[in-house]
Amino acid sequence: MSRQTWSVGPEHFATADAARLRLAYYAEVAGRYWGRPATEAEIAHGLAEDPPDALTPPTGEFVVGRYGGEAACCGGLRLLDAGTAELTRVYVSPAARGTGGGGALLAALAEAARRLGAHRLVLDTRLDLVEARGLYLKHGFREIPAYGEPGPYSQIWYGKELDAPAPAPAPAPGAARPTRPAPASAPHPRDGQ
Repeated sequence: MSRQTWSVGPEHFATADAARLRLAYYAEVAGRYWGRPATEAEIAHGLAEDPPDALTPPTGEFVVGRYGGEAACCGGLRLLDAGTAELTRVYVSPAARGTGGGGALLAALAEAARRLGAHRLVLDTRLDLVEARGLYLKHGFREIPAYGEPGPYSQIWYGKELDAPAPAPAPAPGAARPTRPAPASAPHPRDGQ
């Protein structure tokens, strides 16, 4: 019996899988907010009021996670400033919860934020989304003061400082090595110089 694994990577928010996951996200969060199943009109309204066009490089990114090949989670991030990225639309389908998808999703979003130059992640959520809040705390997020525009869906805020990207692996034994280290004042490759 083979064990299913997660793969998470960038995907345009308008693909069929991404659109299906975003629709499921809105259905769940709206239904929980209203305490009843959300209507199609409420879901459509939520999607229309939150166009994800900022979730593409260079201002953000959207990712989709697949579990055993099936699209089962998604999330986005958008840069708030040069060093801060905000997570948004973080969702793991109910059938895939408890399988490691949330952690894989957060790791992929953190890596995307690093690629965009961010060193801090922030997000806001609702108090009733206890599974999401538990996921964030489990993965190093801590409660922070409110930021941005207040709204009915922003009840608690979290943030996390990102570690620097992992260093490149050491060359294999016998591989050519640099003869002299780069000067300390050399620009970082990410600085575009």
